Amino acid sequence: MINYELIHPTLLAALAQSGHGTQILIADGNYPHNTGGPTGAVRVPLNLRPGLLSVDQILEVLGTAIPIEAAAVMSPPDGNDPPAVRGYRELLGPSVAVTSYPRFDFYDAARSPNVAVIVASGDIRPYANLLLTIGVRTSAGSGPR
Repeated sequence: MINYELIHPTLLAALAQSGHGTQILIADGNYPHNTGGPTGAVRVPLNLRPGLLSVDQILEVLGTAIPIEAAAVMSPPDGNDPPAVRGYRELLGPSVAVTSYPRFDFYDAARSPNVAVIVASGDIRPYANLLLTIGVRTSAGSGPR
């Protein structure tokens, strides 16, 4: 038994195999999870039902497990941040740069070979996709106890 917020075995294994610069896509419920990323990416289905789990909930837990260096979001044609994206910016804080891509440019970014993990959420908000880049660990931790 681990004493940690993130306990999903497949997601833990995929993160353990990732490093600086690896990307993680947390996709909304409308995203093409099977075709919207590289074929070699680990797919983690957390889309239990529409509205559950949200991208925000998944981000909150991932943020305790990995350093986040940067993020990218999908922007609507008017270029304004939808409510989901405003929430991500708040959760990520000012130290994480967030890039906005038009829909098809976001799809291209999400198909990059750097995307190692695709997490399918049940989020049904428009433009609720989030592409995270893993940063660098700043400490070695406390070691064995």
